[in-house]
Amino acid sequence: MAHKQIYYSDKYDDEEFEYRHVVLPKDLARLVPRTHLLSETEWRNLGVQQSQGWVHYMVHEP
Repeated sequence: MAHKQIYYSDKYDDEEFEYRHVVLPKDLARLVPRTHLLSETEWRNLGVQQSQGWVHYMVHEP
């Protein structure tokens, strides 16, 4: 899909986890269900590229 349009923030961490914001362009964001967080298969199918085991944990407006 549109990998070049997906924005990835720099990684940051706390004492337990490593985080990164991933911002989808509007055309891809419309495909994200509002009923649940995405599984790894779902976010990979949208074109998000993260290391294996990365967990989608939040949806918010930019």
